[in-house]
Amino acid sequence: MSARQAATAWPKQAGKDGKVVAIVQARLGSTRLPLKSLLTLRGLPIIDWVTGRLAKARRLDGLMVAVPDTELDRVLYEHLERRGVPVMAGPEEDVLARFALAAKQADAGLVVRVCADNPCIWGEAVDRLVDFYRKGGCDYAYNHIPRNNLWPDGLGAEILSRDLLDELDSRAKLPSQREHCLNYIWDNPERYRIATFDPVEPWLRRPDLKLDVDSAEDFRRLALLPLAPDMDARAIIDACDGDAGA
Repeated sequence: MSARQAATAWPKQAGKDGKVVAIVQARLGSTRLPLKSLLTLRGLPIIDWVTGRLAKARRLDGLMVAVPDTELDRVLYEHLERRGVPVMAGPEEDVLARFALAAKQADAGLVVRVCADNPCIWGEAVDRLVDFYRKGGCDYAYNHIPRNNLWPDGLGAEILSRDLLDELDSRAKLPSQREHCLNYIWDNPERYRIATFDPVEPWLRRPDLKLDVDSAEDFRRLALLPLAPDMDARAIIDACDGDAGA
């Protein structure tokens, strides 16, 4: 599905928790890898990989990309506008405020946080995260990193309620909690119920795999793999293991 199709695939039927909206945090001013959201991976900008692959998630009712309100990021903003992808601009340094504003603008009930440096994000992993959260028993859940779980790094996301996000926006005061927008939860584990889970499939239990793009070396490694935007997780893992043809 193209980025433009992704934008027109919603809204779906919102569940009992309200609209489930993925908020993608993207920027061009990364110090480790400048302009990375618009770097092309197999001929397609990384941000288009992210939005197109998110469109395959069945549990999402919407999508919003949140970019900084800078002159540099205007290029990214207009790129997304041209593709019909919902986008908003907010404070550059106060990422938590930008995230909360995006959730409000999208009228989210449940908020799925997605990093724009995860080109291999898998819609099924997002669906499983939403289902896991909806079973109850936690305030915040995640499967985007292999922290107390066996997921590869870069297939999943994070989820919390809009009410909790608004609470974080009012409580978080430290610069590290404003820049890394969900750090307040991790800084106060006694206050919140944090949960994660393992993949069911043995082949998917690969915490050794890093599929996000933080650095030039990460980009080089992924760019040399025979990846395609429509690949499922099994095909991506096979490509990483050298089991797929170029």
